[in-house]
Amino acid sequence: MTIISSKRVGDTGRRVVFLHGLFGRGKNFTRIAKALEPEFSSLLVDLPNHGDSEWTETFDYIDLADSVAAHIAEVTEADQQPVHLVGHSMGGKIAMVLALRRPELIDRLVVVDIGPNAGGSLGIFDHLLSSLAGLDLDEVESRTDADAALQEPIPQDAIRGFLLQNLRPTADGYAWQPNLGLLHSSLEAIGDFPDMGGARFDHPVLWVAGERSDYVSREDLPQMRTLFPRATLLTVKGSGHWVHSEKPEAFISALRTFLGRS
Repeated sequence: MTIISSKRVGDTGRRVVFLHGLFGRGKNFTRIAKALEPEFSSLLVDLPNHGDSEWTETFDYIDLADSVAAHIAEVTEADQQPVHLVGHSMGGKIAMVLALRRPELIDRLVVVDIGPNAGGSLGIFDHLLSSLAGLDLDEVESRTDADAALQEPIPQDAIRGFLLQNLRPTADGYAWQPNLGLLHSSLEAIGDFPDMGGARFDHPVLWVAGERSDYVSREDLPQMRTLFPRATLLTVKGSGHWVHSEKPEAFISALRTFLGRS
């Protein structure tokens, strides 16, 4: 199994596990996790090929879900109860696969702005990965240098800042923490969703969509309900794809309500 790194936030209440999306890190959910205290404690996971977790040689949702499941089981063994699982985008697909394969580990599932759809468009990520790979790290002496070099191919300040969190100083200069080569070559697999062989997850599921995002469509609802018959769709007004960072208060309120139900 792939070695996975995670960070705990809080030490009381039911455990909530957060899985980030492409280019993300577990700490992206720190604000959300702190807002859930003390009713909930959180585990912020760095998914394989991201953050401080181990790189893999291939990208496969089932393998990734199994590795995350093993990490959750190990870290939460003393809790002796299933966790709540929250996954955004790519992390949402991993969360769905995990819940379908290991339902005994999961109480409630929250899937954020992604569906169990195959062949999803990831054109913007092709551009972003190409831009990052094209950055000459030998010429980078600070994140300010990298930011300036990326302004032309990635003019959006928020997106550029989000990506630059993955640039880390090393003894030999700066390097990207994510496995850019694998992620770039695996975009088709990242946009896909595995055949789950008729598996179902019969626990409550909150499916969160950003109003201004095109990653969730009502056309996905029949497949979502086949896999997750107790799924409820919530659309967050004014939000794009990164619901938890664009509309944090609405997201926190939705989590509190959904996870706190008896």
